[in-house]
Amino acid sequence: MARPTVAIVGQPNVGKSTIFNRIAGERISIVEDTPGVTRDRIYAHGSWLGHNFNLIDTGGIEVSDEPFIKQITDQAEIAIDEADVIVFMVNGKQGMTDADERVAQLLYRANTPVVLAVNKIDNPESRADIYDFYALGFGDPYPISGSHGLGIGDLLDAIIKNFPENAENTDDDSIKFSVIGRPNVGKSSLVNAILGENRVIVSDVAGTTRDAIDTKFENDGQEYTIVDTAGIRKRGKVYEKTEKYSVMRAMRAIDESDVTLMVLNAEEGIREQDKRVAGYAHEAGKGVIIVVNKWDALKKNNHSQQEFEADIREQFQYLAYAPIIFVSATTKQHVSQLPSLIKRVNENHQRRIQSSTLNDVIMDAIAITPTPTRNGKRLRIYYVTQVAVGPPTIVLFVNDPELLHFSYKRYLENQIRKNFDFVGTPIHLIARRRK
Repeated sequence: MARPTVAIVGQPNVGKSTIFNRIAGERISIVEDTPGVTRDRIYAHGSWLGHNFNLIDTGGIEVSDEPFIKQITDQAEIAIDEADVIVFMVNGKQGMTDADERVAQLLYRANTPVVLAVNKIDNPESRADIYDFYALGFGDPYPISGSHGLGIGDLLDAIIKNFPENAENTDDDSIKFSVIGRPNVGKSSLVNAILGENRVIVSDVAGTTRDAIDTKFENDGQEYTIVDTAGIRKRGKVYEKTEKYSVMRAMRAIDESDVTLMVLNAEEGIREQDKRVAGYAHEAGKGVIIVVNKWDALKKNNHSQQEFEADIREQFQYLAYAPIIFVSATTKQHVSQLPSLIKRVNENHQRRIQSSTLNDVIMDAIAITPTPTRNGKRLRIYYVTQVAVGPPTIVLFVNDPELLHFSYKRYLENQIRKNFDFVGTPIHLIARRRK
């Protein structure tokens, strides 16, 4: 089941980013040694009382100056069309302004719950300042203080009360995959090409996002579900052209998927935005296939494919496990190979290795390259076991987790991959002190 999405909106300088940081906590940034995993600070994951959700900081909605009209439209469209709950934030010290009323006008047409948060209420005496905001028409205002962390729990309680009730379908055994990437790489054309190759359509299932349809089809006896992103069927929206929001539109689909098809445009090459989109799929622990689309439109020589693949491996070092396929949604070149590749990656994503076999591989790896030492103390690996799948997660019981250097962890992962088919899926190695 997809995570609900919460968007924080409001005029500039009301403290949205402070509240965003408090709710997101350490999940706001990627703490990984692998280079190239980048993403914008504008989105993150949040969690409260067992409820996980996506969090969007839409930036300041400026409604007074003409040059910002496009920004207003873009931000409001995102908040209205993408969010399950909108947090409308205002400045309690400043009081209600004309700008707040104009932002409210933009939100009235949303068929989305709105929670009104009055920020910068730093002490109980100033809570009387919130009553003017009832005039905005969004019910009870919630007094909060981003700088002191006051009232955040009450705000989160109000947010999760408004989450949609979507029961997860546990009987669905289809392989769920999403087609992600920045705008204009050919995602919609690729979806249509896949469905054109596999015309046994089972059903169209309404997703948790308004206007999003999850499409099922069958190929060689295996059922698949294409998890729609909000961008696929919203081609007429103004903000579809705003590249920095393509990551946010892909978040929900990635969370709901088993495998993601990361689509690149062969004509345009690799852009920084491609790394942001792919970085989220990697961090989410999903299976990843890199699909180079529009390969037919590129002027090629005998070395073009090898050179393009080398460039991908250089720029997406953290996706070294991901297979690369060159396709054309227009001519259907190699599109028919995608379902079987998706099936293979999904099987690897769910692969479980017996502890005895896994320990044999790790002990052989240590015999070839002994464990490192630090300050005269050598790392000892006593036992290894796999504790989860999707992605495969392996725990190494050691004498001191601090002694497991990143480079040696990468070496162990490479040895595991050399012995087992984990193509297309990340592997999580976790070091724990043996008790």
